[in-house]
Amino acid sequence: MKVHFIGIGGIGISGLAQYMHFQGHKVSGSDIADTIITKKLRSMGIEVTIPHSASAINNQDLVIHSAIISPNNPEVLEAKAKGIEVLARREALLKILDKSKVYSVAGAHGKSTTTAILAAIMSGSAIIGAESKAFGSNVRYNEETDIMLFEADESDGSFINSNPHCAIVINAEPEHMEYYDYNYERFYDSYKTFIKSAPCRVLNAEDPFLATLKDEVDANWLYPSRDITNIEFILINDEPHTRFTLKDLGNFDVWGFGKHIALDAALAILAANESMDIEYIRENILSFKGIKKRFDIVGAEQGSVIIDDYGHHPTEIKATFESVKEYALLKGFDKITAIWQPHKYSRTIDNLEEFIKCFEGAEELIILPVWSAGEATREIDFKEKFKRYNLTMADNITRANNTITIMKDKEALKTLDKGLIIGFGAGDITYQIRGVL
Repeated sequence: MKVHFIGIGGIGISGLAQYMHFQGHKVSGSDIADTIITKKLRSMGIEVTIPHSASAINNQDLVIHSAIISPNNPEVLEAKAKGIEVLARREALLKILDKSKVYSVAGAHGKSTTTAILAAIMSGSAIIGAESKAFGSNVRYNEETDIMLFEADESDGSFINSNPHCAIVINAEPEHMEYYDYNYERFYDSYKTFIKSAPCRVLNAEDPFLATLKDEVDANWLYPSRDITNIEFILINDEPHTRFTLKDLGNFDVWGFGKHIALDAALAILAANESMDIEYIRENILSFKGIKKRFDIVGAEQGSVIIDDYGHHPTEIKATFESVKEYALLKGFDKITAIWQPHKYSRTIDNLEEFIKCFEGAEELIILPVWSAGEATREIDFKEKFKRYNLTMADNITRANNTITIMKDKEALKTLDKGLIIGFGAGDITYQIRGVL
């Protein structure tokens, strides 16, 4: 088929585009601006046009668009005028994954890590919402098996259409509620539909909502507080690892620090154990090396470490920050500086009180402007709300070698070159902290 993706620069859409490219389809796409992702797609031989234009639509068989694309997008209008089938991503999943044995990972947070750990354990194709450092991409293609390890997305309800053989749910915290019109019953019913559509289920029994399903869902239930024991944080070849005991299955070592890493790994282990010997799982999990933008150590010199983390939900940030404190202790750092780029006004306002609690233990907190993700600007008094911290409001950061410079009104406020420095956010902070912006 000839398939065109509108919004191909997004991590989720780009994953589907690469997967169909590997399957032998002729893939093209468009977006509003060039990014590292669009440049990578071009290097693979995928034609990408910037910006959206009706001229990008010619003789394709199918047009797929991301959730944020307007019905009035010129390419959508042109495709419909030419009689070409147009599908939103959530609808397209029914076609793309219909013949795969899908291990589908859902939850408000932890999806990328859990899916990447599962991809380390199991063979098969994989589509992840972040780049696995083990294979240097968010997509892996294996034509020799029908297994698909898939990061499912509840933000547009598309996880329901992921054809799950095994539904793995880390948590079901309300998130992306704007899509569900802030209707909690509709939100939770979507999770029920997703879980019940899979013959195999691995669920976190201590999530408040998932716990309510115990009498109606047959699943492999994980009780983290009692099933995951003997957690310790260790350095293996100076890399952070969490060691833990899972049920009666013995000890496991997994890359990363934190109880949340042990939880993500435990769910992946239990899902894989449906079809794999536990000793192979114990060995294979050691090949997991983390994912890009999750506790991603992007700079390390004597006296300082710079970490990039995609965390943009308060639960994610709080869990990662606890891990940061453990890592700083093992590395002998007595100063932690957090740099936060809030992601979306709606998320920040909806969870503001929880965000305020996230950074306890930071010697300094630096807040960058909200990454709006297309939302209209809304007023948030960060200075007042976060006054408990040693706070700096900044416009952006720059990096040279292992030194971070804090910028305000195009002037340098200060430099950071000592201790542990960590950036949080799902916007362009990842490029700022890596020194590529």
